[in-house]
Amino acid sequence: MGILSKKATCNTHGQDSSYFLGWEEYEKNPYDEIKNPDGIIQMGLAENQLSFDLIESWLAKNPDAANFQREGQSIFRELALFQDYHGLPSFKNAMADFMSENRGNRVSFDPKKLVLTAGATPANETLMFCLADRGDAFLIPTPYYPGFDRDLKWRTEAEIVPIQCTSANGFRITKSALEEAYEQAQKLNLKVKGVLITNPSNPLGTTTTRTELNHLLDFISRKKIHLISDEIYSGTVFASPGFISVMEVLKDRKLENTDVFNRVHIVYSLSKDLGLPGFRVGVIYSNDDIVVSAATKMSSFGLISSQTQYLLSALLSDKNFTKNYLEENQIRLKNRHKKLVSGLEAVGIDCLKSNAGLFCWVDMRHLLKSNTFEAEIELWKKIVYEVKLNISPGSSCHCNEPGWFRVCFANMSEDTLKVALDRLKEFVDGPSSTTRSQSEHLRLKNLRKMKVSNWVFRLSFHDREPEER
Repeated sequence: MGILSKKATCNTHGQDSSYFLGWEEYEKNPYDEIKNPDGIIQMGLAENQLSFDLIESWLAKNPDAANFQREGQSIFRELALFQDYHGLPSFKNAMADFMSENRGNRVSFDPKKLVLTAGATPANETLMFCLADRGDAFLIPTPYYPGFDRDLKWRTEAEIVPIQCTSANGFRITKSALEEAYEQAQKLNLKVKGVLITNPSNPLGTTTTRTELNHLLDFISRKKIHLISDEIYSGTVFASPGFISVMEVLKDRKLENTDVFNRVHIVYSLSKDLGLPGFRVGVIYSNDDIVVSAATKMSSFGLISSQTQYLLSALLSDKNFTKNYLEENQIRLKNRHKKLVSGLEAVGIDCLKSNAGLFCWVDMRHLLKSNTFEAEIELWKKIVYEVKLNISPGSSCHCNEPGWFRVCFANMSEDTLKVALDRLKEFVDGPSSTTRSQSEHLRLKNLRKMKVSNWVFRLSFHDREPEER
């Protein structure tokens, strides 16, 4: 192994997290209503499949865009040749307008301040490269998206320090939690370069309040650090209170052209709102010219294809389509969310009250054998291997309270959701062992012991103390 780099052989990617292990098990035995009705149902993937028909209908009515034509003439050769990594101006203009529309046109975005990236993953990593040196830290409220341990840390070697949020106040960000996280970083001799939030939250499915955003802006102003607001779920808000972008709060507080204004950066993507993760479309928005310049140079390592830009610039420029899509998609998300929540309540399982996203933050603390993360992982294994539902345990999201799970609802049909809820009901209501087959017990016993490493029980880069488990 000595002939390979340390990066190639290191084990800091996070792939051994229960979040990713659940995906692996699903891929071995995926549910199919006809071909494999006893397979694992994927409820660990935040994917939006509820409104594909709206996009497919638009494509059918606009064949020029899909066939790479302009006024009936092929532009294939034009798109196939080299494109500057700044991106197509038509696409950047359409993207900036769509981001404004997504926020009720209460704020506007300058396309010159947009940097195009192949999805939100490289957008977040690029910002880490721009804002932090090796060993510098970003503070992130818990629970947070498990992929951040990979996206923010793996190649950049930056660190994450958790801002500990609790169920006592619905996992809201408080002044004291911010200060405690900052002090913890100092104790670890880490230089804090900023705070990163997801708004709406992944995995909570809640929008960040104006009060929280004000706390964050005051905090970064005092500490002279950055704020990254990952707003990739901004178009999924289906109930009040509505979505408030950090850009809106900056504008309302008249902080334009200040140092604070230049230290706030936004990440966005079409993966969630339009359900297009396979198109690999993300953006960085920053008011700092140096950040925009550096990120643009770095974007050459992960560009959006010119064909994708051309197609989506046409789609996003159709204002009748985007208006109808956003409204209808939110209605469908609201209805699907209601079906999951009511189905869980019917079997005695509650959810954190949420108003956005493609998932619910589900409270299964009463199903634990003990109030420990070991008991949470034991329950998770049963749900994956016996109930055959892949959901994400809270420990993979760095939640500091065992028994919470993220459950996705928009990546499947309504019939499949019903099957999932029926399975869960049978598990909760039925005997703990008599109805389970001998082969399933043997399989559980002989599992690779899940390789649930210390990563699962970490808050970040340091292990929890025993009394915290």
